[in-house]
Amino acid sequence: MKKNKILLIVILAFVLLLGGAYVLYNKLSPGVEHDQLAVQNEAQDQENSEDEEEKVLASDFTVYDREGNEIHLSDYVGKPVVLNFWASWCGPCQSEMPDFDEAYTELGEEVHFLMVNMTTSDRESFEKATAFIDEQGYSFPVFYDTDGDAAATYGVYSLPTTYFLDADGYGVARATGAIDRETLEKGIGMITEQ
Repeated sequence: MKKNKILLIVILAFVLLLGGAYVLYNKLSPGVEHDQLAVQNEAQDQENSEDEEEKVLASDFTVYDREGNEIHLSDYVGKPVVLNFWASWCGPCQSEMPDFDEAYTELGEEVHFLMVNMTTSDRESFEKATAFIDEQGYSFPVFYDTDGDAAATYGVYSLPTTYFLDADGYGVARATGAIDRETLEKGIGMITEQ
């Protein structure tokens, strides 16, 4: 009888704890905006300085195209760049890819889209990534980070991660986690309005 009473108290305490967490989450979460773009060089933006020396040039890296040709980020200076790190097993990556493909279809002449697959583990291979892209019918250019150079250069530890670079190769904004079409358009607007 005493054990049943203790068990009942523990269950009641657990239910109250869950209920309290639910109420706090619903009360506090509306004020939190998820997947916001983090602006690069915020100090520069606050000073409204146009001095190019204060900007940070995006670091170069090497990835490979489908045919195995070496590709460098620096090859794309001259047009704004949307740089996205992804993997085929990543659910959030999969959820944002239709928006990236539509944006590429609309803006591919004005903006470079570099969709960099994280092909550095047993979990993701060139074959798996390529099969995924083919199955989905995506038209954006895909590059493979088989050496891990791009991920190491940008310290990518979470997928998906997206960088927005201006036409001169400077980082403007970054988003960690899946982004929606509105956020993608906002990021593209930041790199094309200059």
